[in-house]
Amino acid sequence: MSVHRRAFLSAAGALPFCSLPFERQAGSARGAAATSRPRLAAVATVYHKYSHAQHLIDRFLEGFGWQGAHHYPACDVVALYVEQTGDDDLSRERLGRHPGLKRYPSVAEALTRGGSELAVDGVLLIGEHGEYPTNEKGQKLYPRYEFFQQIVGVFRDSRRSVPVFNDKHLSWNWDHAREMVDTAREMGFPLMAGSSLPVTWRIPSIDLPWRADAEEIVGIYRGGGEGADIHVLEAMQCLAERRRGGETGVVSAEALQGERFWQALDAGSWQAGGWDRRLMDAALARSHELKPARETYNHVFPTRDELQRLSPEAYAYRFEYADGFRATMLQMPDLVGDCTAAVRLRDSEIVSLLFYLPYRQLRNFFSPQVRHIESLFLTGKSPYPVERTLLTTGMTAAGVESSFQQQQRIATPHLAIAYQPVEASLFWRS
Repeated sequence: MSVHRRAFLSAAGALPFCSLPFERQAGSARGAAATSRPRLAAVATVYHKYSHAQHLIDRFLEGFGWQGAHHYPACDVVALYVEQTGDDDLSRERLGRHPGLKRYPSVAEALTRGGSELAVDGVLLIGEHGEYPTNEKGQKLYPRYEFFQQIVGVFRDSRRSVPVFNDKHLSWNWDHAREMVDTAREMGFPLMAGSSLPVTWRIPSIDLPWRADAEEIVGIYRGGGEGADIHVLEAMQCLAERRRGGETGVVSAEALQGERFWQALDAGSWQAGGWDRRLMDAALARSHELKPARETYNHVFPTRDELQRLSPEAYAYRFEYADGFRATMLQMPDLVGDCTAAVRLRDSEIVSLLFYLPYRQLRNFFSPQVRHIESLFLTGKSPYPVERTLLTTGMTAAGVESSFQQQQRIATPHLAIAYQPVEASLFWRS
């Protein structure tokens, strides 16, 4: 049986998304008694159009299209803290239309709802977008860790904790990220984190076969710095973790920029200092937004020189895993507008796919993520391990650090993060 057929059967045979254990509980009507519905606090940096706060909080407030119907989450956002507001702020309008929602002047007051102890059943931590400083490494210093510390402070004072969802990577700082996961484990509350890419639609609708003998992966995205790096690394990792033996952690990271990037591309293999060019070509072939190399020939595959002309600012991160698995993240701005990946198995067959992100519609790739966040608050259990995002947070920081250190290969003993993923394929299939 071909690997493409096996991959399809792996996805099709997994637990269907619409039959997740929380489905019946989450299908309750808007009029259900408020006391039976988890009450949430949302802590955000900003709340304007196209911000992550708008995409996530609005779906809890307004519902969203799901499996041929409009789904209203069985949770109520009742408390809101927004750190930065401007003329484009949406929170005022939402407060006027949702009388059950109230805004508070601090994180602690949002979680206690103006009282003296924790008064919500879950927390949305959305530290993305807004005016924050950037350090010398190009990392934007979003206050996710600072928000988390204030949340945990309320938990400690109240001698009680509730589930927390953290949007995207845990922090720009590895030590902060590690502390966040360790704190959640020590205090015993569920922590979920990560990007929307692992659970969005895929074209084709397949997964890497469970416990596959995988050797190497290449992921490609459109560029955008650290904030984009985490997206493609999360997409790659949700495939990589399904390999035989589960996740073992990462032992080294290396950034490639400028002429070194193109030398690595020409090398044509990991052993020669680059990556498997067949994987790169397979991932590019999956793109729906590959820029034409010639104006009148939209489907001609770009030559090597055309790749360099179209994406002169391309860069890569190469990662070696403890079990010998290899991963290369390619950021190719101006060449592609979407995220794709390709994995080579031990028998040299390749599995490739597109992580579909419909930006020009309703940005519906946030909908499956919200469904999984809803399951966190309804079941008290993250649908996938937070260790995935802890690892990708560390990989992102390591790639940035290698770049800052003049593209030196750096050892990453701190990323010896071993974990077992869930077997079910949790991406959106409708």
